[in-house]
Amino acid sequence: MSCNSTSMETYEHLRLNASNASDAEATPLSAPLRISLAIVMMLMIVVGCLGNTVVCIIVYQRPAMRSAINLLLATLAFSDIMLSLCCMPFTAVTLITVHWHFGDHFCRLSATLYWFFVLEGVAILLIISVDRFLIIVQRQDKLNPRRAKVIIAVSWVLSFCISVPLFTGWTFVEVPARAPQCVLGYTEFPADRAYVVTLVVAVFFAPFGVMLCSYLCILNTVRKNAVRVHNQSDSLDLRQLTRAGLRRLQRQQQVSVDLSFKTKAFTTILILFVGFSLCWLPHSVYSLLSVFSRRFYYSRSFYTTSTCILWLSYLKSVFNPIVYCWRIKKFREACLELLPQTFQILPKVPERIQRRIQPSRVYVFNENQSEV
Repeated sequence: MSCNSTSMETYEHLRLNASNASDAEATPLSAPLRISLAIVMMLMIVVGCLGNTVVCIIVYQRPAMRSAINLLLATLAFSDIMLSLCCMPFTAVTLITVHWHFGDHFCRLSATLYWFFVLEGVAILLIISVDRFLIIVQRQDKLNPRRAKVIIAVSWVLSFCISVPLFTGWTFVEVPARAPQCVLGYTEFPADRAYVVTLVVAVFFAPFGVMLCSYLCILNTVRKNAVRVHNQSDSLDLRQLTRAGLRRLQRQQQVSVDLSFKTKAFTTILILFVGFSLCWLPHSVYSLLSVFSRRFYYSRSFYTTSTCILWLSYLKSVFNPIVYCWRIKKFREACLELLPQTFQILPKVPERIQRRIQPSRVYVFNENQSEV
């Protein structure tokens, strides 16, 4: 008991010193800049919630859209919605007032929810990258909707298990005086540092390594397939085609269309990966420096650095639906259908007339092409 009480006293002593040092040296941003960032963050909440909600509604309302990959994207959208609703509003309020008004316990809860939903989003991106790798490189399409639901449930459980020690007091989370939300604070306890390293590795570095290897292999496979299809097409002499040759040409055209579709779908996932990397690499480095570097944590620029990096990490929640709207035609069409009739500027063109106007839309696709 004496050992435990001594550890707790040391912990509280470090916590009080940290808070005092933070209050003494905190240098928040200017008021106009803080208000501007808070307004932008509120707009991010609106855009992120609306865009990701549309993704969930589309997958829920349309049975044809409930493929494995779309279920994963809907889960990613749901985690972004919860991140926007459970964390971003309190960060926006703290940006304006420069003080945390929600208490110590909610500080730990908000930090736990922040890492929980981020972990789930990263897990979904990791699952999608492995699924694309198996389909394109290994030619193994093993992920059906039923398995996807099981994997999604497991990912939620694992994300909860990794993030819940933040709420139970496993590591030092400080009520923000030098940051716009509760952040991992500087600590010298080996157990706390080990947990933070585990957390950051699970959130960024391990998924980033797996996804990077997967996408490099996919790019190499797509390049080889494109070269092979092009060479086989060039070797055909249209004047000497037999019936078997015509069938071979039709199969090659089907492979070419299928390859084009898979490449487009892969490109969309690759853009999501790039956005994840740009938004979360600075935050991962920032978290490690906050815990391991006393000089960085107590520097006068820590508030400015925290604000910029946290704002960038939240940007990912808005980034995904924008990519869907830009890259996925079905998503754009569904967004237009969900709009009230008074907001639709152009009348909806019937499907039969669309096919007459754009006959190239009529293709014979395989089952994978109903996916995003």
